[in-house]
Amino acid sequence: MASTSTKSPNARRTRIVCISDTHNSTVKLPKGDVLIHAGDLTNQGSYSELFRTIQWLEKADFEAKIVIAGNHDITLDAGFYEQHQDGFHNQKSEDAAKCLSLLTSSPTITYLCHSSATVRLTDPKGPGTEFTVFGSPYSPRVGLWAFSYDREETLDPSKPNPVTSSGPRTTDLWAAIPHNTDILVTHTPPHGHCDNSLGCHELQRMLSEIRPRLHVCGHVHHGRGAKRIRWGAKETEDGYVEAGVETWEDPYPDPKSLKISLVDLTARGGKRALDFQDPTLREDKSHHADRAGSPDLMPRISSRSAPQTAVDQGTPQLPERAEPNTRLGPSRTPVLSQLAAEETATLGHRPQGQGRRETCVVNCAIAATSWPHSGGKRFHKPIVVDLDLPVAGT
Repeated sequence: MASTSTKSPNARRTRIVCISDTHNSTVKLPKGDVLIHAGDLTNQGSYSELFRTIQWLEKADFEAKIVIAGNHDITLDAGFYEQHQDGFHNQKSEDAAKCLSLLTSSPTITYLCHSSATVRLTDPKGPGTEFTVFGSPYSPRVGLWAFSYDREETLDPSKPNPVTSSGPRTTDLWAAIPHNTDILVTHTPPHGHCDNSLGCHELQRMLSEIRPRLHVCGHVHHGRGAKRIRWGAKETEDGYVEAGVETWEDPYPDPKSLKISLVDLTARGGKRALDFQDPTLREDKSHHADRAGSPDLMPRISSRSAPQTAVDQGTPQLPERAEPNTRLGPSRTPVLSQLAAEETATLGHRPQGQGRRETCVVNCAIAATSWPHSGGKRFHKPIVVDLDLPVAGT
């Protein structure tokens, strides 16, 4: 897959540290500009579990921290917890609102629950880049866990879809992802990539259409790794075909190694940069400006020292329910903390051949084993991604 792709003059290398499925573990984090946690912070979402994990994340020195929940973070799915709490916390029920507030009130964490944000890095010592990110905690149903949906291919058309009581079918669920997304964060992996065949087919179809620069996921502990997908032009009922896939080999897989597990998507050192040029991004922003009278509908997250806003996401916001929700951040600037589905739906389909030619999928599960952890618990290292991102304001 030869390419002459080089870094845009208006882009800078941004280091993103990716973790998921920590399940109460507090691993050592390498240095970076952005930290992404793709869900399953805890084992069962108790307040004490969340409190310890969020304290660890808040102390981590990153300019921006993006966090989503996973199926094990059960109190963060208020509807699920109200219905099933006795099966998990029968001795002492947790206050779901109090658990959620640990994340939504954090001054340094951007908590996304099927929602989007624009992150702008403003620390003078940082790269000064910006990106749009969409985060979702949902995963295909396996057992009785939070943020779950039934796969389309397993639904019985004669029976009600259990998901419709709290949200849409999978086709509607993933249709909420904005088409100008730079970084996609989901708990589930897409089908066929870093998933041990357990990922979501519909998410993979939408991934082939949206084509973000980076897709960070977890959930499948044994699927840890990264794949670089080159998209083809041919479209099928399952999405656009893949012209090629490169599988990343961890240069330092030993968890005891002090060397970082790096996925380098830049042109540094003569490497081939991610093939991604997106002229439609400004078109999408202009479209939002026409609809809302403002050039930027999404919250801007600022630096370590002086964050301008804290995203207020609340409970899962699914497409037919999402509504604009403005509030004043510390800068006293109106902030839209939740993309309305009406805004998202009008982005339309991206015409083929306009530059989004590659996506890197990263499953960054820290837990290397699953219950009952035969032979004892084992852990992976965080995965570090170097990615060229647009300079803020360009």
